[in-house]
Amino acid sequence: MSLPFPVPPSNNLPWNPRLAHLRCLAALLVLAFHTFHSFFGGWQPRPEAFGFGWLVEGHTGVSLFFVLSGYLFMSIALRAEGVLDYRRFLRNRILRIFPLFLVVFMVAVSVNRDAFRPQDILYLFFSNIGDPPTSKQFMTGAAWTISVEFCFYLIFPFLARFALAQGPTYLLRLIGLLLLFKLGAFLLSERPTHMIYSTLLGRLDQFLVGMLAAQCAATHILRPVHGAWVMGAGLAMWMLLELQKYWASFLSPNPVQVAWLAWPTMEALAWALVILSYAHWRGDLPGWLGRWLERGGEISFSLYLWHGLVIFLGTRLLGTPDWFADWRLNALLVGIGVLVMSWWVAGLSYRTIEAPFLEMRGQYVKRSQVTLE
Repeated sequence: MSLPFPVPPSNNLPWNPRLAHLRCLAALLVLAFHTFHSFFGGWQPRPEAFGFGWLVEGHTGVSLFFVLSGYLFMSIALRAEGVLDYRRFLRNRILRIFPLFLVVFMVAVSVNRDAFRPQDILYLFFSNIGDPPTSKQFMTGAAWTISVEFCFYLIFPFLARFALAQGPTYLLRLIGLLLLFKLGAFLLSERPTHMIYSTLLGRLDQFLVGMLAAQCAATHILRPVHGAWVMGAGLAMWMLLELQKYWASFLSPNPVQVAWLAWPTMEALAWALVILSYAHWRGDLPGWLGRWLERGGEISFSLYLWHGLVIFLGTRLLGTPDWFADWRLNALLVGIGVLVMSWWVAGLSYRTIEAPFLEMRGQYVKRSQVTLE
């Protein structure tokens, strides 16, 4: 579907369709996770669902988004030799995420108008902690990740500068320090699993692992890799999600799971292997599939923020479908319906809300001097 006007790719890094494919995968994982549990799973751990860890624990798509962000921006920093204009970088990121996020926030505030407090405006910057309006209903609940992502944007140019000056060991030291802080926070928190899942403290190491992956790729991956690496990385990720489904499900009623001290880091490392192998794979997907995934990556942000509304409306209209004796067939049909409707709404949202602001982005890569204003 053509756009009413062309939207240029980023001025700061050549367009890589493989990364768009992975953004699409991240959005689809979250969509599948929410669809399954809203209609059939009941937001309960499902250890008996052999082979479906990617569905039962599909929230892992959020982790893939975070690792991809670290990888993408560090790739830009490496290309720019660490010279980034801080003000222009933040302007670009605000233009990228805030227009649609503000729409979602406005909807959430409107729905909760009778309980609104003036200080709730501050949740524009802290939509992942406290009692934010966006988290009071499912249809806007996915917005909690925006604050985590934006906090990373605020510190990224500094992290990139120091990582390029000191090498990968700088990022490794940061990850180690974060693990120490996590241990202390884990022992203090009454719900440490949820705390680690939903805060910058629990997620920052995933961005850092993405940055580390970009540095390693620039140094060690000097030629395209065999498809066996892609298959191996995908299999490792699948197995890790199976293990989580059995022993460390996020949906477990137990709010204190020791495995979650290390889970986000392990998850990020596994996704980093997927990103590295797929981004440097010497093969190609069938043309039609590549085009669909690329389009999905383009609209992935809208797909991520809009699918909750589609699912909410579906549950109100359909309840728990029992059209066929096998629930898996019902789940497949519902999933296809949610995907088609979410894809259509996301495309409409992208053209209407995101694309005009994307036209306003500029270049923040500078080669003459470092600007951290």
